[in-house]
Amino acid sequence: MDAVTYPNAEVVKFIQGNTIPLRVPFDAKPLSSKFNIKWTPTLIVLDPDGKERHRIVGFVSAEEMIPSLLLGIGKSYFERDQFSEALMRIERLLKEYPKSSSASEAIYLKGVCQYKGTHNPKPLREAYERLKAEYPESEWTKRAYPYRLIN
Repeated sequence: MDAVTYPNAEVVKFIQGNTIPLRVPFDAKPLSSKFNIKWTPTLIVLDPDGKERHRIVGFVSAEEMIPSLLLGIGKSYFERDQFSEALMRIERLLKEYPKSSSASEAIYLKGVCQYKGTHNPKPLREAYERLKAEYPESEWTKRAYPYRLIN
C-alpha cells in the first residue's frame, strides 16, 4: 500500500483531515498483541476511547480506502449513539462512493442509524429494499432480510 494507496493525494488529504494516523509495525509489542494483529496491512479505526470499531485486513486500493475509512468512522459514531454524526459519514460514502465495496454495509447501517435515531422502522424496510435491488447477493442484504416484513 506504500507504493499505491498511501501516496494517493485524495487518500493523503482524507487521512490528514479526518483521522489521527498511527503506523505501528505488525510485530511491535504491546500494541500488536493488544489489537491482535496477525497480518499486514491491518488498519484499525478506533473511537476516542481507544475501542476498535472497524478493521481492514489486507491490501486496500486508493479507490476503496476513503469509503472504507468513512464506514469505519461512521461505525465509531454509531457505536457511541451519535446517529446524526454517523449518518453524515454514511451518506457521504453513499453519495461519493456508491460503487465501493463498503456501500452495501453503509446502506444497512444507514437504515439502522435512522431507526435508532427516530424509532421509526420504515428506514429498515427501505434499507432492505435498496440492498435487494442494488446488492442482491450481499451479506448485508441477507442480514436485512427480516426487515422486508416491516410495513
